[in-house]
Amino acid sequence: MRRYTLLISMMLFVMIAFSSCSSEQEKKQDSELYSDSKPYTRWWWFASEIENDDIKYQLEWLKENGFGGVEIAWVYPMNGDADVKRPAWLSEEWAASVNYTKRIADSLGLGCDFTYGTLWPFSAFDLPEKYGTRTLCPELAFNERSLTWEHPRKARIIDHLSEEAFNYYADQMDAGLKDAYKGSKSGIFVDSWEVETRCSWTDGFGERFIERHGYDIEPIIGDLYEPGFENEYYDYMSVLSDYVLYDFYKPFTDRAHLNGAFSRAQCGGAPADLLTAFMLVDVPETEAILYEPNFSRIPASAAALAGKDVVSSETFTCLYGWKPWGGKSPYQDYEQVADMRLIADALFANGTNQIFWHGMPYNEKGKGKNDNHFYASVHVGPDSYFKDQLKDFNEYMTKVSQYMRKGRVYSDVALYLPLEDAWMGVEYADSLKMPWVWGEYEMRYVFAPDYLKGYQPLWVNAKVLSESEFEDGVLSYGDMSFSALVVDVNWLDIETLRTVVKLAKEGLPVVMHKRPEQPGRNKSDEFNSLYDELMSLNNVSTEASEILSQKPLIEGDDLPDFWCRQDGDELYIFMANPAAKNLKYPLKYGQAFEDKGSQRDIVVNTSAGPQNVRLNFRPNESLMLKVNDKGKVEFVDLNFTAKRIDTPQNAQ
Repeated sequence: MRRYTLLISMMLFVMIAFSSCSSEQEKKQDSELYSDSKPYTRWWWFASEIENDDIKYQLEWLKENGFGGVEIAWVYPMNGDADVKRPAWLSEEWAASVNYTKRIADSLGLGCDFTYGTLWPFSAFDLPEKYGTRTLCPELAFNERSLTWEHPRKARIIDHLSEEAFNYYADQMDAGLKDAYKGSKSGIFVDSWEVETRCSWTDGFGERFIERHGYDIEPIIGDLYEPGFENEYYDYMSVLSDYVLYDFYKPFTDRAHLNGAFSRAQCGGAPADLLTAFMLVDVPETEAILYEPNFSRIPASAAALAGKDVVSSETFTCLYGWKPWGGKSPYQDYEQVADMRLIADALFANGTNQIFWHGMPYNEKGKGKNDNHFYASVHVGPDSYFKDQLKDFNEYMTKVSQYMRKGRVYSDVALYLPLEDAWMGVEYADSLKMPWVWGEYEMRYVFAPDYLKGYQPLWVNAKVLSESEFEDGVLSYGDMSFSALVVDVNWLDIETLRTVVKLAKEGLPVVMHKRPEQPGRNKSDEFNSLYDELMSLNNVSTEASEILSQKPLIEGDDLPDFWCRQDGDELYIFMANPAAKNLKYPLKYGQAFEDKGSQRDIVVNTSAGPQNVRLNFRPNESLMLKVNDKGKVEFVDLNFTAKRIDTPQNAQ
């Protein structure tokens, strides 16, 4: 019996040790993604014949100019030319060019990612009808697209709410990419959600909805976007979100791992619990400036909570505005590096630490610039308008990204993401809508409250709170820990309220800034009693000043945006130039040059006590602070100044 017990003990020890090693190995692998922090570029492959000499030429040019790799994006023929010669999609000839690219990239020390399809949303040319996307509002039907590699051939958009449909599609993609997965680890990429969200439906949706909410949503689904149906819309979104999370984003990441790759995703625009969506992928990605830089705090929070090192951004898209397909965006081909730096710095100050340029067209060696490159894109290439500053700018972004990868994210306050508010809000006010933006579920305009200025709050959600532990005065989730929770919302799910009450009764300090209401059709009398119980606790208040015992990391007037990483006993704080604060789409041309320099006097509250620091921002420059455990504050030399480029009068 003793021998048997000893054997069981040894087996358990081995299992625990193996589990620990596996976890450490996963962390090590995550830390190796984009390990040199150099910017990548999206590489537009327009449907055409792809030549090895051109591939090698462009990759070598990228290497020489400070890039870390590429993301290949397969799109339509130039100018929509239906007669252009090209290899068939996912054919052996097509794959040969992709495989060659991966081998050359590896030989040059460049990374090579792949958009997981031709353009987006994901679609397939022979997709069975049962796997196609569906909406119960016929007037919104958008189930085919022709702007793909095989243009004008129509491709059916997959049902993004069906894991079975995704796997059918993924099997085809993986067959085409099977050899390209070899060599260095590649990322597979999905862009922002560009699938119809109104009245979205799939097999089993109605039954799952009735099981969860007790009534049939199908007869009123077309009314959900009208005033008076906010509660039903909330219930609908709660079910839709689960389909998006667990029938699309999770299978997408699982498929990447199955192929020895990793997932990178822009979950922006997805009708889902965005924080959880970003936590499900290996590299959460934002985009700017079609999404304004404040949005980056959502994927950055997700990365920190999930123990991910990298937060990437599709960057410089539609810098000065957007025009529909067939025309160029304003000032396209004449972008100012100083304006681009404003955007990059705003992203860094909201948690981004890996830049993806948007982007570079495939060009033939020895020919001039491809003037018909992607219409929403800054032009990257040997003929870039800003080519004389490109390498230095890349080195600058690399340096900041490296510092913003050190250690782990610093945070002190957990801030509840107002998901219920977004789902109960349904549509944005007209002033906030854009041609591609209509719903509050996108959470584009969500900011931390002003009374948390100087702290570095991270967004949390119901999932995080329910899986967190409060012990020894600290709320812990993964590698992150918080001394207090702030809930500043108009609506709160009753299950989340129960969790907050539980944590508060255990001793967690909670700021309940306002009295929320319960969303959804089915109300409970328990909601009000739970709220009253919560507010009766001594460690709960509506006033942050009564609950937040710790001082903010940074104190001062008119603080610039910042992001902080903690590496052992040292803090690295990136302070964005005040001109990079609250950037709005689109930028004015030359907006960065309106900055004449500024000064801020701040206090950095270190473990050794408060330290007075004067920030001298030179025009169009940001600052990096290094703070040690003795309270010493140093400035890191970022060593880059963007220069104005003379612009032809007819540039726009």
